[in-house]
Amino acid sequence: MKSNKLTKKIVAGKYKGKSLELPSKTTTRSSKAIVLESFFNTLQFDIVDANFVEVFSGSGSIGLEALSRGAKKIYFMEKDRDALRVLQKNIAQTDPSACEVFAGDSFTNIGQVMTRLKKAKESAYIYIDPPFSIREGMEDIYDKTMELIKNLPPENVNMVIVEHMSGLELPTELGPYHLKKSKKFGKTTLSYYQKSEME
Repeated sequence: MKSNKLTKKIVAGKYKGKSLELPSKTTTRSSKAIVLESFFNTLQFDIVDANFVEVFSGSGSIGLEALSRGAKKIYFMEKDRDALRVLQKNIAQTDPSACEVFAGDSFTNIGQVMTRLKKAKESAYIYIDPPFSIREGMEDIYDKTMELIKNLPPENVNMVIVEHMSGLELPTELGPYHLKKSKKFGKTTLSYYQKSEME
């Protein structure tokens, strides 16, 4: 049975080659290797010693890749029970002391994460990969995600990265953030939002 498990390896950094388990495909969608590679090529030096928040974490592969490449603290957020079990297993292979998991609804829990950052007077890179809106019960997921971004306190955010369906046009302005760039990889696109005053 074991051979049926879906896995992916950490690509670079101190945990390079560690095999991460993936939840079943019905539960979550794993980010494509090419998307991941482009993302970490873009921010490879910026995330060193930075906080990193992975909203809708699934297996945690993006947050754990960030940890492997030198991020200091990772906040994971996941609602699905099976995905949470897999996430905890994957974290155990790296550095659990540098990871914090918020189980439950990400739209609620983001407030707790931001409060944590506020208290510490720190900021983070926020990676958001919502379930595709074509899934049942997820029709309004992108609207809720846009609202979430608008309400993120700018003093606690370095950048917001959204992984989304390529057919979806995201607004150029979302509250205090504006779209810096978008990069398309077939059906998936990465959009990078920065604080408006930074330009």
